[in-house]
Amino acid sequence: MTWQLIKDAILGKEQDFTSLPLKTAIFVLAIPMILEMMMESAFAVVDIFFVAKLGEHAIATVGLTESVIVLTYAIGFGISMAGTALISRRFGEKEYKEAGTATFQLLVVGMIISIFLGLGGWFFAEDLLRVMGAEEAVVKSGTNYARIVFAGNTAIMLLFLINGAFRGAGQAHLAMRSLWIANGLNIVLDPLLIFGIGSWAGFGLDGAAIATTFGRSIGVVYQFYHLFNGKHKLKILRQNLVVKWETIKKIIDLSLGGMGQFLIDSISWVALTRMNAEFGSAALAGYTIAFRVLIFTILPAWGLSGAAATLVGQNLGAKEVDRAEKAVWLTTRYNVIFMASVTGIYLLFNQQLAGFFTDIPEVQAIAAQGLWVISIGYVFFAVGMVLTQAFNGAGDTRTPAWINTGVLLAMEVPLAYFLAFPMGLKYLGIFIAIAFCHSFHALVSLYFFKKGRWKLKEV
Repeated sequence: MTWQLIKDAILGKEQDFTSLPLKTAIFVLAIPMILEMMMESAFAVVDIFFVAKLGEHAIATVGLTESVIVLTYAIGFGISMAGTALISRRFGEKEYKEAGTATFQLLVVGMIISIFLGLGGWFFAEDLLRVMGAEEAVVKSGTNYARIVFAGNTAIMLLFLINGAFRGAGQAHLAMRSLWIANGLNIVLDPLLIFGIGSWAGFGLDGAAIATTFGRSIGVVYQFYHLFNGKHKLKILRQNLVVKWETIKKIIDLSLGGMGQFLIDSISWVALTRMNAEFGSAALAGYTIAFRVLIFTILPAWGLSGAAATLVGQNLGAKEVDRAEKAVWLTTRYNVIFMASVTGIYLLFNQQLAGFFTDIPEVQAIAAQGLWVISIGYVFFAVGMVLTQAFNGAGDTRTPAWINTGVLLAMEVPLAYFLAFPMGLKYLGIFIAIAFCHSFHALVSLYFFKKGRWKLKEV
């Protein structure tokens, strides 16, 4: 029975998630979502593994560029959340044609925004690196890398929002496959394009950006094929190719809360990265490595949490409110078990994990310190992830945005600054602030979830 469910989850057997037993529904949704996020995690780790061979300036360039490109992630995340909420409601109501039309509006909004962001990033890449506190050597070696990444942001955007629509439709296997194709290609191309092959020297750091952009673009081609081939319940047919301003307005309204969540989180991350830059490239490199390793477990946990978003949206659409809430508590239990199990790994093996990516003693020590300090809050992180996804699946994207504003911006950034500079703890103070504030974030989310206003949200 278990193997059959795993097979169904990966192959993408059509399911009705408003009637399927909850444990089975979470299992079927979570398996491809976890596998999807595991590949994203592997990409983050493998990418920095190869880039680290180019030295601490290359690592710093990746860290600084990502701290700016998160603007694209934020917008993509916001539209993705709107897509999951809208499509899951339409699927819960069995309005499949309307789901296809809503998906086309998502594409229109995402592509227009990404074109403007790409042009801005290309022309101002050098200035953005300087604003982020990059040393001149980093600016000189990393500007082309940043330009290529910024120019390829349309692929990032479309991967985000189409996968959000797939998840809302319960077609998590398609989201999984598109990301496996995108990041699998990147992993294969990374060493070839960075270091070359035979007598060809490769492109160095620029090769990492080319590999990422090409891989993600092919992933988007795969998404388009499955959206337009008419073989799935979520499909875009000729009759769906109409611009509906009312739907676009709804997408923008829902997206603002999702963008707000990620933007506030990202602004906080940018501020923390900027603080770390004050302690030199070694500190920034250690910080970047620590987060790449942490992402290896955070993203699968986020994937498991995604099951809650789909189940909440579809069951609210089917007027099964109690079932939606039960799905959240059950998913939370599973996520806590997972995150608790990996906490011990980081506490025991932080030095070995950091040493896998760099043999520079100072960078290794900082990365190891970041791993064990931040992982102390992992159990709380698990709760916060599921509750945030539950709010988003219900279409209540503004509540998590306000929570992020209060905790991650108004609390985390000042606390990190106070601990790092006046208290003299440097990067350790930043790590402590992250662990404490993200744990507190989960408790605040729990308070608002229990109030139950998310159950009344109309999408």
